[in-house]
Amino acid sequence: MTSLTNRRPGLARGVRFEWDPVRAGHALLYPEGVLLLDPVAADVVRACDGRRDLAGIVELLAREYAGVDAGDVERLLADLSDRRLLSDGRTGPAGRPGGVQAGTAGATSWTGAHPRPTGLLAELTYRCPLQCAYCSNPVELAAHRDELGTAQWCDVLDQARGAGVLQVHLSGGEPLLRRDLPEIVGHAARLGMYTNLVTSGIPLDADRLAALLAAGLDHLQLSVQDARRAEADGIAGGRFHDRKLAAAGLIRASGIPLTVNVVLHAGNVARLGEIAELAVALGADRLELAHTQFYGWGLRNRAALMPTRAQVDAAAEAAAEVHRRHGERVEIVYVRPDYHTGTPKPCMQGWGTRQLVVTPGGDALPCLAAGQLPGIEVPSVRTAPLAGIWQDSALFNAFRGTAWMSEPCRGCALRDVDFGGCRCQAFQLTGDASATDPACRWSPHHDTVLAATADGGRPAAIPRRAR
Repeated sequence: MTSLTNRRPGLARGVRFEWDPVRAGHALLYPEGVLLLDPVAADVVRACDGRRDLAGIVELLAREYAGVDAGDVERLLADLSDRRLLSDGRTGPAGRPGGVQAGTAGATSWTGAHPRPTGLLAELTYRCPLQCAYCSNPVELAAHRDELGTAQWCDVLDQARGAGVLQVHLSGGEPLLRRDLPEIVGHAARLGMYTNLVTSGIPLDADRLAALLAAGLDHLQLSVQDARRAEADGIAGGRFHDRKLAAAGLIRASGIPLTVNVVLHAGNVARLGEIAELAVALGADRLELAHTQFYGWGLRNRAALMPTRAQVDAAAEAAAEVHRRHGERVEIVYVRPDYHTGTPKPCMQGWGTRQLVVTPGGDALPCLAAGQLPGIEVPSVRTAPLAGIWQDSALFNAFRGTAWMSEPCRGCALRDVDFGGCRCQAFQLTGDASATDPACRWSPHHDTVLAATADGGRPAAIPRRAR
């Protein structure tokens, strides 16, 4: 637990404290998450103005609450500090610049038992200048050329905010290829949403960045393929590495919080340490080191991308060293490869519980790969309201909770932790979306994962291309 002795906590860089009228409560919004606060926790955060120490915060709370326990306050502040939501001496809680507060759209009526969503992944386009073989976009990209227009995306954002969404991740493909991106960012910002741009950085220049910042962009996530120019350009399919470094320089100079995201695979995992050093040099506030997830082009190229067990073990040691060297000043997120660990990843933190995806053409999905699951109609925001899709559609209700589970998931103590693993991965490997994710060591189909990780030669990767 973080010691708060002599500290004067305030909101950390990139963190916002907002009132959410949809839920009638406060929330902390930050680069990759949302934390809903009860009234007491909200008052504690409000007292963190960068000037008061623990004793001052307790004294202020005692004016409103009887029997304030300094130990309880300290534990809450330590937890928030450990999550990097509070930082010593930073400014106190505030809404968006100019006084815009979260949730200016009206709340949608909520009659179902399902929780309101907090996050939206808005895949604005699947167009992209890069050809990364691990891309999770659909292989048949030509089927997704009919994109939602500006007004349609703004309507989606209105509906999402009314349903409870507090954070929107603007992704693709390459979202900067949308000329209307500043308008979309601005609309989300006016609704009080925390806006996160996920980009290759290739189309970014000073004017585009200035327009996005003026529109209200909160955070930017920049993908990096490798630490070395030749290898990075080989993965991306062009001379892009130096342009990414230039984009990172613009981002750092602007002052906006920056996450550097790196997809790890057999071709670059041995240079994890070098890649981390590059991210630190670029001024990253956060570094995500995530092993390839095998969807779309990544699944097509699984044999080419799959690291060996020795590579995975070496990567874990390298990630631990990165934590030791830089973990105090840079948030390091290392996502282990579930194909090698025997433990499935908790898909979307629970199917239909927190987040949803809207594709370029308007399909609404519980996760980015769910459109491939057979026998379930994929709903669209073109023909149905988003709140109704979230609450009532067959797709969003297919794998909510635990009732759908069979053994060994149904009787497993971890069923509310990993949620049976990834439904799309289960379908890809077994043909049954309701099966236990074969990444789990207890799955009767775990042999399919063991076979996929066996060293059976490495074919050339097929570059991502529009078709």
